[in-house]
Amino acid sequence: MNEFLPVDREDCIKRGWDQLDFILVSGDAYVDHPSFGTAVIGRVLERRGYRVGIMAQPDWKDKNAFKVLGEPRLGFLVTSGNIDSMVNHYTVAKRRRKEDLYSPGGKSGHRPDRAVITYSSILRELYNQTPIILGGIEASLRRMAHFDYWSGKVRRSILLDAKADLIVYGMGEKQIIQIAEGLESGLPVEELTFIPGTVYKTKDKSRPYEPIWLPAYDTILENKKKYAESFMIQYKNMDALTAKPLVEPYRDWYVIQNPPAAPMSRLELDDIYDLPFARGAHPMYEKAGGIPAITEVKYSLISNRGCFGSCNFCALTFHQGRRVQSRSHGSILAEAEKILADPDFKGYIHDVGGPTANFRHPACVKQEKHGVCPDKQCLFPEPCNQLIVDHRDYLELLRKLRHLPGVKKVFIRSGLRYDYLMMDRDDTFFNELCEHHISGQLKIAPEHVSQNVLDHMGKPGRKIYDRFIEKYQRVNDKLGKKQYLVPYLMSSHPGSTLKEAVELAEYLRDTGAHPEQVQDFYPTPGTMSTCMFYTGIDPRTMDPVYVPTDPHEKAMQRALIQYKKPQNRKLVLEALEKSGRSDLVGTSKKALVRDEARGGKPRQGTGGKPAAKSASSRKGGSSSKSSSKRNNRRKKKT
Repeated sequence: MNEFLPVDREDCIKRGWDQLDFILVSGDAYVDHPSFGTAVIGRVLERRGYRVGIMAQPDWKDKNAFKVLGEPRLGFLVTSGNIDSMVNHYTVAKRRRKEDLYSPGGKSGHRPDRAVITYSSILRELYNQTPIILGGIEASLRRMAHFDYWSGKVRRSILLDAKADLIVYGMGEKQIIQIAEGLESGLPVEELTFIPGTVYKTKDKSRPYEPIWLPAYDTILENKKKYAESFMIQYKNMDALTAKPLVEPYRDWYVIQNPPAAPMSRLELDDIYDLPFARGAHPMYEKAGGIPAITEVKYSLISNRGCFGSCNFCALTFHQGRRVQSRSHGSILAEAEKILADPDFKGYIHDVGGPTANFRHPACVKQEKHGVCPDKQCLFPEPCNQLIVDHRDYLELLRKLRHLPGVKKVFIRSGLRYDYLMMDRDDTFFNELCEHHISGQLKIAPEHVSQNVLDHMGKPGRKIYDRFIEKYQRVNDKLGKKQYLVPYLMSSHPGSTLKEAVELAEYLRDTGAHPEQVQDFYPTPGTMSTCMFYTGIDPRTMDPVYVPTDPHEKAMQRALIQYKKPQNRKLVLEALEKSGRSDLVGTSKKALVRDEARGGKPRQGTGGKPAAKSASSRKGGSSSKSSSKRNNRRKKKT
């Protein structure tokens, strides 16, 4: 096993280091694996000769916890970890989560709310002259003024609230080397204003070259239309080849976003995954039960970055960008060999994918020279006629992996764009997907079926989903396999009224689908859907959009998707009455719920037969063992 990066003074002494160059402060436990951003940035700096230490989940209630590694020579690098600390802590209903998969034993309480602000503020108090650079998903998506769902307010750039010097947005490997070299050369951090993929603050508005001026913070606080306009300007300036600097004025500062860093070349991306990761959680967590988040990714392979799918509720456009970058087959196979060498490996590669598994190349040839289209998407509302649809490279990679000695199965568990898959005239990948790469269930994300909601999501229409289901069933029947689809569905997205929610429930009734889990739309920073949620405006058209915000209505929309659950009956009845769909209450096959007041029969399942009990219901008081005890008691009484 490769050596972990230092986590305390003892580790530094063993290496003969009296001072670190950089200290990475993370809200996650320390897992040295390429799926964890802290490990990647640490190893990138290490390869360039910098001395790097990891301060994982320091106790924010004790300032001495931030002194364990001393003061770094060049700077502190602060991140919340792989996940936003507020999303990590709270459900969409703003209830506190009990688990944290990125913490020892999966227990919550190891990081503060708004971890980046908390950590950075403490470091600024303790080390006033040391540069503080923010990175990771939490900082990246809060780099400019943003709607904060948890407080219900528009907050300033996190750069100001955290009292930091720079933000690295996006994946960060290129930026962090440029920052390190600039600081090493003696440049003060306030002069590092030229690095793509960074955000800085200044009082000199002449700093950026030919910038685009965003509405001032005070303006967007007062005017939601201006907020939507500002969002759309940012959305159109997210390609390294076409974007310009953006300036957001505050009363005392100008926050300036430089254009994004250039996408990684294949060679550069391969180099990242060739770094000497220990490929596991630090041993200091073993007594606490380890770090659960490593379990799924330990035997998975990252194939690509970026996504041209551009779903409106996803922040990838603002973080990784729309241009797809992929690793070489050789790089992925070399990493697979490392997995095979793990004594605990059982022969199953859990995933080969990324943001979208079946995107292995840019959407079109034009993107390489001219960047992505600022006013046009690749797949929505209709696929672009320049779109390259080709699964051959991905299929070849999967074939190579599944033929490695010691590999029993290679699964795909990352999201697949089924609309892109249906555009491929060559069925070879579809057939081999079903034959070799599904572990009994394939997860896909139609999200909804109402055209109005899908339009606001930026998702393909229902007809494509129906065609995909038919083809999936046909291919599996031909193969003699019983494999199922697990659809991800979302309730209460902007554009969804009770009418659209009922439409989805009717679709589920007609197709016999019974979703076990439903996700309420979660308004997180950096997404177009969140902009709609806050403003009530579709920023693409500036037209008004309906937004379900009342908790009770949201509960009704969620209940309609799971209308078969007895505990949802009351909410479903209320929703049907409010939407004028009382015709769906009764005893007919079209009814969603029976009308007990009129002596309705038990709810019907598919084919007109009584619905079968779920596994969970069979475990209750009606189990055979319980029935036997009751029968014995009756006999004794008799």
